[in-house]
Amino acid sequence: MGESSDTISEPAAAATTHVELDGGEDEQDPESNSLHQPLLKRSPTLSASHLAMVGAKVSHIESLDYEINESYLFKHDWRRRSNVQVLQYVFGKWTLAFLVGLLTGVIASLINLAIENIAGIKMLHVGKYVREERYITGFVYLTGLNFVLTTVAAALCVVFAPTAAGPGIPEIKAYLNGVDTPNMFGVSTLIVKIIGSIGAVSAGLDLGKEGPLVHIGACLANLLSQGGSENYHLKWRWLRYFKNDRDRRDLITCGASSGVCAAFRSPVGGVLFSLEEVATWWRSALLWRTFFSTAVVVVVLRGFMEFCNSGKCGLFGRGGLILFDVSNVTVTYHINDLLPVAAVGVIGGLLGSLYNHLLHKVLRLYNMINEKGRLAKLALSLSVCLFTSICLYFLPFLAPCTPCDPSIQEACPTTGRSGNFKQFNCPSGHYNDLASLLHATNDDAVRNIFSTSTPTEFRVVSLLIFFVLYCILGLITFGIAVPSGLFLPIILMGSAYGRLLGVALGSYTNIDQGLYAVLGAAALMSGSMRMTVSLCVIFLELTNNLLLLPITMFVLLIAKTVGDAFNLSIYEIILELKGLPFLEANPEPWMRNITVGELAAAKPCLVSLQVVEKVSRVVDVLRSTSHNGFPVVDEGVPSPTRTNAAVTEVHGLVLRSHIIAVLKKKWFLKEKRRTEEWEVRDKFTSVDLAEKGARIEELEITDEEMEMYIDLHPFTNTTPYTVVETMSVAKAMVLFRQVGLRHLLIVPKYQGAGITPIVGILTRQDLRAHNILNAFPHLANKRDEKRTTSS
Repeated sequence: MGESSDTISEPAAAATTHVELDGGEDEQDPESNSLHQPLLKRSPTLSASHLAMVGAKVSHIESLDYEINESYLFKHDWRRRSNVQVLQYVFGKWTLAFLVGLLTGVIASLINLAIENIAGIKMLHVGKYVREERYITGFVYLTGLNFVLTTVAAALCVVFAPTAAGPGIPEIKAYLNGVDTPNMFGVSTLIVKIIGSIGAVSAGLDLGKEGPLVHIGACLANLLSQGGSENYHLKWRWLRYFKNDRDRRDLITCGASSGVCAAFRSPVGGVLFSLEEVATWWRSALLWRTFFSTAVVVVVLRGFMEFCNSGKCGLFGRGGLILFDVSNVTVTYHINDLLPVAAVGVIGGLLGSLYNHLLHKVLRLYNMINEKGRLAKLALSLSVCLFTSICLYFLPFLAPCTPCDPSIQEACPTTGRSGNFKQFNCPSGHYNDLASLLHATNDDAVRNIFSTSTPTEFRVVSLLIFFVLYCILGLITFGIAVPSGLFLPIILMGSAYGRLLGVALGSYTNIDQGLYAVLGAAALMSGSMRMTVSLCVIFLELTNNLLLLPITMFVLLIAKTVGDAFNLSIYEIILELKGLPFLEANPEPWMRNITVGELAAAKPCLVSLQVVEKVSRVVDVLRSTSHNGFPVVDEGVPSPTRTNAAVTEVHGLVLRSHIIAVLKKKWFLKEKRRTEEWEVRDKFTSVDLAEKGARIEELEITDEEMEMYIDLHPFTNTTPYTVVETMSVAKAMVLFRQVGLRHLLIVPKYQGAGITPIVGILTRQDLRAHNILNAFPHLANKRDEKRTTSS
C-alpha cells in the first residue's frame, strides 16, 4: 500500500474535525507495553483521512518526492553528465538563487513605494479636512478610500486566488516539511498577493506585508524552477533539470529567506528565519545559497532607498522599510534592570499565548462565516474595514492636545505624513500623540513608538487606547480574505505594552522608554511565534546596536518559555486548523510502545506489482486505489545460495506518476520480458519523469494494449528506505521526517520461504498521531486517563 491522498479546502481560517474514540476499561497501559506484545484492541483499518473544513471547495493533498529516486534512468543520466554539465547545473542553482533575490527585492521596493504613496496621500487629505474642521468629509473620504482598497484586495482573493489570503507562511512551512500544498505558488497567487498586499496595507488594516513578502518570494522561486513547462513558456533546456521537488524545495527556501530580508532589511535574520521556523531539512550548501539571495535583496533595497532619497519617489520618505536605527543611542543597564526586563518577557509570553488562544477561537468563527460563500467573505472583510476606519478616525479626538517641547529638534507639530508630532485637530504649537500613532502607516507608527529620548511624548491613556485597539484589531483582522502578515500587528501590540511598562517604571530604570518598546515587541513576537534566534538577529539588524544583544536574548528566552507552557505557536495552530499533515520534530511518548509492524497490520492489504506486469493489471491497480507508491517484486528469482529454490526479490518502489508517464507514452511490450538499456534510453530520461499532473482517468488504452506488458524495472527506485517490523513508530517517524521521505517500506524480521518480503508501507498519514489513535482507540483513552491522574 502506498500513500493515500488527504484533503483540505481553501486556506482560510479552518476548523478540524474531531473523532470520538471508544475503548474498553480493562486494556493494558500503553506506556508500559512491551514492543513485542501485541495490542489487543484496534480498529480494522488505519485511517488516512483528515478533513479541515475551510470552505466548500476541497482539494487533494499529496506528499512531495524529496528523496532521490535512484532508478536506472536517474543513475544513467548522472553517469553520462560531463564535468562541464555538472558545473552548468551548479551555476544554474546559483543563478536561480540570484534571480530570486533580485526579483524579490524589486517587487518589495515597488510594494513599499505604492503603499507609502497611497497611504501618504490619504493621510494628507484626512489631516487637511480635520484642520479645516470638515470632519464628516474627512471621515467619508477615509472610510470610502479604505473601502475601495479593501474591496480590491478581498475581491481578488475571493474570486481569483483564494490561496493568496493570509500570510502564506504556514503553507510554506508545510511545503518544506513535505506536504504538497495545492495552488499555493502559482502565477495568479503571486499577482493577487502583490496587488492585495498593497490594497490591504494601504487601507489601514491591522496587518503587515511581511508574511505576504515571504509568500511572494516563495512564489517567485517556484515559478523560476518550472523549466520546460508550457504553462509559463520557460523552455531553456537547463531549467528542466531543476523541475523536481528536491531542487524546488531548496529554491523556495531561498525565496522565504529573501521575503523576510525584504520585509526587515535583515539578511542574516532572513536566513535564520528559514532555518529556525520554516525549513525542515537544512545543509551547508543551502545555507550559502540563502545567504546569497538575501545579500542580493539588501543590495536592491539599498539602491532603491538611495534613489528615493533624491525625492523621485513621491511621498516615500523614511517610511516603507522598517528600520529603527539606534546606533547612536547609548544603551546602559545595570543588574537591577534585569527584573523589569524579565517582567517584559513574562508579560510577552502570557500575552502571546493568550493572543494565540483567542485567535484560534476567532478563526473557527470566521470559518463558519466563510463557508457561506464568496459574498460572506467579502462582507466580513468590509465589516472589519469599516470598524477599523471608525476607530482610526474618531479615537484621536479623545486625546488632549499636548504643547510642543521647544527642546525637541524635530518639527513640531507635524502637518505632513511622517513625523512624531501629528497636529491633527490641535492648534498651532500643539500635537495629538494618539494621532501620531493612528494616523500614520504601520511602519511609521512603529518608528514613532520606538522613538528614544522622548519620555513625555506619549500619554499613558493614549498608549492604553493604542494597545487595546490594536489587540482587538489584531484578532479580528487576521483571517479575513486579504493578504495579511502577523509580524507588524504583533510588533505594534508589543511595543505599546513595552512602552507602558517603561513609563510606569520611570526613574527606577536606566533603560529608555523607546528601548522598552523594542523589548516588548520582541517579547510578544517570541511569545506568539516561539522564535528566538532569528528574532534576536532581526531586531539587532533593525536597531543596529549590539549593546541590546544580552537583554534581547534574555527577553526572548523568557517569553518563549512562558508561551510554550500554555499552547502551540501561532503558525502551528494555523497548520492544525488547516488540516495540513505536518510532521512535528518530536514524536508522542506513547509512539515508542507501538511497532511499525502493528501499524502495517492495521492497514488494508498491501498492493504490489511485478517487475514485468500486464498492462491491464497495472491499470486496474491504479484505478482501484489512490496509492502513490507501489512495491515492485520479482518472483521466481534463483536463490543466491546456489540451491534450486526460487526466491522473491524486492526490486524497489515505483511511483504512480512514473507509471502514468509510461502509460501515457504507451511504452508497451508484446511479450513478457525485461527491456534492454538502450530501449529505455531511446524513449525516456529522468527529467521526463518529473512531469506531474496526469491522471489515469485521462488515458485512453485499447483492449489490445491491455493485453500487453510493462517493464517497470527502469523506473523503480532500487534503493528505498526500509525498516524492520519491530521498530517503534517513534523511531520510524524521526527517520521519516529527517530524511524527507514519502514512503517507508516495512520488511519482516524473519526471512525465509513462505514469508512475504514486504510487510507494508508507511506514509505521512500513517505517522500522524490522530490517525494512529483512530486505529488504536484504547491508546487515546489511556492517555486521557494518565493526564487526568497526573492533574
